[in-house]
Amino acid sequence: MILAGDIGGTKTNLALFDNTTRIKEKRYISQDFTCIEKILDDFLEGNDCKIEKACFGVAGPVVNGKCSLTNLSWQIEASRLKEKLGVDSVWLINDLVAMASAIPILDSEYIEVIQSGTPVADGRISVISAGTGLGQAFLIPAGNGKYIVLDSEGGHCDFSPRNKLESELLFFLQKNYSRISLERVLSGPGLLDIYGFIRSVSNDGDSPGKFESIAYPASIVEKAIAKSSPVCEQTLQLFVSLYGALAGNLALQYLSNGGVYLAGGIAPKIVPLLQEGDFMEGFLSKGRFEKYLLEIPVKVVMDESAPLLGAAQYASTF
Repeated sequence: MILAGDIGGTKTNLALFDNTTRIKEKRYISQDFTCIEKILDDFLEGNDCKIEKACFGVAGPVVNGKCSLTNLSWQIEASRLKEKLGVDSVWLINDLVAMASAIPILDSEYIEVIQSGTPVADGRISVISAGTGLGQAFLIPAGNGKYIVLDSEGGHCDFSPRNKLESELLFFLQKNYSRISLERVLSGPGLLDIYGFIRSVSNDGDSPGKFESIAYPASIVEKAIAKSSPVCEQTLQLFVSLYGALAGNLALQYLSNGGVYLAGGIAPKIVPLLQEGDFMEGFLSKGRFEKYLLEIPVKVVMDESAPLLGAAQYASTF
């Protein structure tokens, strides 16, 4: 039996797998607990199954079997988890490595196509995940349908504006942050900041004081899709364009002819907006390489629990 975990700043998902068959799964709000061990106590209470391996995707860099989560004040250590679980085979991997590990074995029913492109068998794949933070990972073909998964902290690279509006967004954000990374704009918190920026430059839209009542990115998404708030619509339009631009950059940087996959909590909720054109315009607007990018498949991972499958798959290879 394999214990798999997806540990992030907002939620923690745990599951038990018999090979790649999911036996049990439960979701927790991370901030309701002081550490992962407390969540494990609840999840494993009354469990009679023998756990032979455990793998946890964690939202942060893993160094020497340890991770300090980027958006949560938890320190997670593989050695402590081995002692806690009484299991020798325990791995900590970046959460995007877990997500990427699931891509080659994910059922097509959990995939939404934004651009079909012309996929290359055993091509390189880029995975981008905007949620509480911004994660990236890459799959490099290793032959016989297998891949080497590369982790990354590329979400913390510099945000680079492409035009006057995005330059104004940069200056707006610099009033509150000492450095503006990609994650500052392409994440749930980033969505709220873009909303604040759009309100500051918009002459039409919401009544004064309405911004303070929007505390969650999901509210902006709901209003934008319902077309009940011009400011929310403009916010998502800019967010989607920036998302597309980043996806196109990664497709070029890693020659991702096997596809670009959007994962995480935001993309599945905004598929209709991703399909409207601003995303692909940002993706394709790369000058002489537009024709090349037209051949790159672009897809959305609709199953938010895919990192659990990826973590189980990772553990099963050892």
